[in-house]
Amino acid sequence: MEAELFPRERTVIAPGAVHMPDWLDPDAQRRLLDSCRQWARPPAGLRTVRTPGGGTMTARQVCLGWHWYPYGYARTVVDGDGAPVKPFPAWLGELGRRAVADTLGPEEAEGAAYDIALVNFYDGDARMGLHRDADERSTAPVVSLSLGDSCVFRFGNPETRTRPWTDVELRSGDLFVFGGPSRLAHHGVPRVHPGTAPPGLGLRGRLNLTLRVSGFPAATG
Repeated sequence: MEAELFPRERTVIAPGAVHMPDWLDPDAQRRLLDSCRQWARPPAGLRTVRTPGGGTMTARQVCLGWHWYPYGYARTVVDGDGAPVKPFPAWLGELGRRAVADTLGPEEAEGAAYDIALVNFYDGDARMGLHRDADERSTAPVVSLSLGDSCVFRFGNPETRTRPWTDVELRSGDLFVFGGPSRLAHHGVPRVHPGTAPPGLGLRGRLNLTLRVSGFPAATG
């Protein structure tokens, strides 16, 4: 958005949780979007996630490195086409470590071996209920990158799905990192704002990339 009345700045939302606006420049956003389009193609492509209770998530998802399903990980798309999960690229791990260094400091990024990416696509009606990223063995910070339409990102507390929480507007190119005491905080997306993506990006809807460290043995799956 041009001509901001109050420029958006790095903000600490909670201990260990930092919002960094405009972290990805337009060229970096386009490159990342191109990669997402490749990853979304079958096999092991974009899918609708079904919950154990028989419901479906409104945001569609593709995974890299390890395949997430409610509520665990596998090396194949066990709740979809059964294909091997797409590999997690080394450059994406480097991007994750740089994101942590820029928000929480280089000491938090040191040794963080990012090996999971969950790529969620939201159309204008999609939502994500409050949940915790608690299926990993590692406590390394979670890295969240936004592309396309803006959204309301609700960041809560580790104990309950109820208040207190903070609503943050995430726009295309924004970075949000949460670790330390906020690593298991509940969070979700109650609203997407259709038509707010940068015109030059070429994306209708919102993409969110969540990078995580599994803590799983590399040879198992």
